[in-house]
Amino acid sequence: MNGNEWLAERFEASRGHLRAVAYRIVGSLGEADDAVQESWLRVSGADASCVENLEGWFTTVLARVCLNILRSRKSRREESLEAEGSSPRAVVASKSIDPENEAVLAESVGLALLVVLERLAPAERVAFVLHDMFDLAFEDIADIVGRSPAAARQLASRARRRVRGTSGGSVGELSEQREVIEAFLVALRVGDIVGLLAVLDPDVVRRADRFAVRLDEERELHGAPRVAEEVLKYRDIARFARTIQVNDSGGIVVAPNGYLRTVISCTIEGRRITKMEVIADPERLRKLNLAAFPD
Repeated sequence: MNGNEWLAERFEASRGHLRAVAYRIVGSLGEADDAVQESWLRVSGADASCVENLEGWFTTVLARVCLNILRSRKSRREESLEAEGSSPRAVVASKSIDPENEAVLAESVGLALLVVLERLAPAERVAFVLHDMFDLAFEDIADIVGRSPAAARQLASRARRRVRGTSGGSVGELSEQREVIEAFLVALRVGDIVGLLAVLDPDVVRRADRFAVRLDEERELHGAPRVAEEVLKYRDIARFARTIQVNDSGGIVVAPNGYLRTVISCTIEGRRITKMEVIADPERLRKLNLAAFPD
C-alpha cells in the first residue's frame, strides 16, 4: 500500500466524523458532503508523514472549508432571501440530493438548534460547534478562525449565550412553558382536538401575518374551539414543528430539515396558551431573538 492509498484509507475511516462536523457547521447535507470532498482534495496532495493526529488534521482542514462556505453564504444572504422569500438556506434545500436522509440527520441534531445556529456569525458558529459539540481545544480553533485562543473562547461564549438565550425566567418557568407547548404539538400531530382544547385558554387569540395565511383565511381568531379547528388544518406540517424560545418566551418553530419557515410566539398563563402570533414574514423572522430550550 503506497502513501496515498494509506492516507485515503485513514480519511475514509474518519468520513463519518467529518460529515457530522461539517453538517453541524454548515447545516446542509449537500454542502457538508461537498466540504468533506473538498477537504480530501486538500489533504490528498499534502505530506502527511509528520502528522501525528490525522483525524485532528482532517477536522482542521474541513473546518476551514466550512468557514469559507459560511462566509460565502453570508455574502449572498440578501440575494437568497429575495429569491426564496424565507431563509437563505432555502436555496440549499432545493439542491439536496437526499432529502429523506437530511431530514433524519436534522432531527438527530435538533431542528430548533439548527435554526438558532444559522443566526450565528460564521466564526461564532465554527467556534461553538467545534468546542461545545466536538470538544476541540481553543488553541486549535484559534488557528482555524484566525484569532487568538482568547478571542476564539469569546466567540464560542457569545455563540453559547445566543444558542441558550438570555431569558430572565427561571428554569422552572421555561420548563413549564416547554411542557405546555410540547403538549400542544403532541395533540396537533395526532389530531386530538380534546388535547388541544386542554392547553388552549378558552379566550385564546391567534394572530397571523399576511405571509402565514392565505388571502381567504382570517388573520385573527378568537376562542379555543375556533383556534383548535384552524390549527388542525396544518396537522401535516406539525412534524416539522419544535419548541423554541422566541424573544425570551416560549414558542414554536416550523423548520423542515432545519430550514426556517414559520415561528409561532406563544404567551402562556396558568399552563394554558392565551396568545399565539404566527410569523412568516421574512423580514420579521430575521429580527426575532430565537434560542433553543435548555435540555
